[in-house]
Amino acid sequence: MVEHIPLELPENPRFAANITYFARALRKAGLPIGPGRVIDAIHAVEVAGFTDRRDFFWTLQACFVSRPEHRAVFSQVFRLYWRDPRFMEHMMAMMLPAIRGVQEEKPAKAAEKRAAEALLDGANRDAPQPESAEDEGTEIEIDTSLTMSSEERLRSLDFEQMSTDEVAQAKRILAQLKLPVAPLKSRRLRSDASGSSIDFAATMRASMRRGGEIQSLSKQSRRIRWPNLVVLCDISGSMSQYSRLVLHFLHAVSNDKGAGWAQVHAFTFGTRLTNITRHLKQRDVDAALATAGAEAQDWEGGTRIGECIERFNKDWSRRVLGQGALVLLITDGLDRGEPDRLAAQMQRLHLSSKRLIWLNPLLRWSEFAPKAQGIRAMLPHVDSFRAGHSIASLEDLAQALSNANDTGEKSRLMRAISMEQTK
Repeated sequence: MVEHIPLELPENPRFAANITYFARALRKAGLPIGPGRVIDAIHAVEVAGFTDRRDFFWTLQACFVSRPEHRAVFSQVFRLYWRDPRFMEHMMAMMLPAIRGVQEEKPAKAAEKRAAEALLDGANRDAPQPESAEDEGTEIEIDTSLTMSSEERLRSLDFEQMSTDEVAQAKRILAQLKLPVAPLKSRRLRSDASGSSIDFAATMRASMRRGGEIQSLSKQSRRIRWPNLVVLCDISGSMSQYSRLVLHFLHAVSNDKGAGWAQVHAFTFGTRLTNITRHLKQRDVDAALATAGAEAQDWEGGTRIGECIERFNKDWSRRVLGQGALVLLITDGLDRGEPDRLAAQMQRLHLSSKRLIWLNPLLRWSEFAPKAQGIRAMLPHVDSFRAGHSIASLEDLAQALSNANDTGEKSRLMRAISMEQTK
């Protein structure tokens, strides 16, 4: 929620122009706002008035916000445009993250950069300008010769802090990422002249054709097969931005026929489990995610990790986890259910899969510690615990898949839990 301070109205206010520009900034930030909503907002504020400073915020939010995920964007644009008297300086600092030493470093809040970009990039052409003679003639020159490239910065940028343009660029990069996997050796055998074992049946059949004389030994080797990939993706409110971009990545993996995976199965969960495998097989990524979103009715909802994993173990485990399937679990682990139940279901999931890799966006913080009960219950039953908050973290996932001994951050965090318990 934004911080409210008293509104200082100018002597000659441009009421309609300011609300119109505010609506244009929201539309630039990604909210679907048309002229009709702007007119409704002007009429609504005229009726509600400015008696209570909170009424102004809630009146505009009621007119402009129609989806839960738009609330954070609206709050940040509102704070920067209507509440913060130094919003221009603050936005310039956020739009130039490579400059250090100018101000105190502070991580941007959710949707804050999108709000800054909406107010600075193109939407301020016709915006009402403050009348001040001191600002005339001021020019700022910035030397960006030592800043990192935009693509390199984008790869390490947190999904939650990306602007709308950066999200579009990230989707294009994710669509080109590969997720290679090493093949598995099957127990079945095949004829192979350079094989390491003798095929006695083939040797005897060949000798019978020559009257029982054995002229050479037939060889055989184990067949090669590809494993299945099973993805369980959390789509609750705290994971919405991460899950959307991860599903873009999974769509590319599902439609990459030469990646090596036998089949890719995808499930989403929040308050219930939803199988979206058939939706990801559509070639168009937007159509695939649209139908997947319509199928999963618990987007932006709560989290019941234990119940959803239990449902997967009962209904889908035997169908999709056979023949050495690898499981990717994408969640922040913030579950309010029973820890013992969650631990039991995680243990069963771990025993049913060849490898269980957990991607957690919370690992982006260097001070991350397994304090939540859900994380403590899940951590012992995974093979690898890695971050999943950026393009670079998804690129590093290939390393975890190719190295069977990779544990990520699991070993370090398990030692921290053990030391805490011994105190």
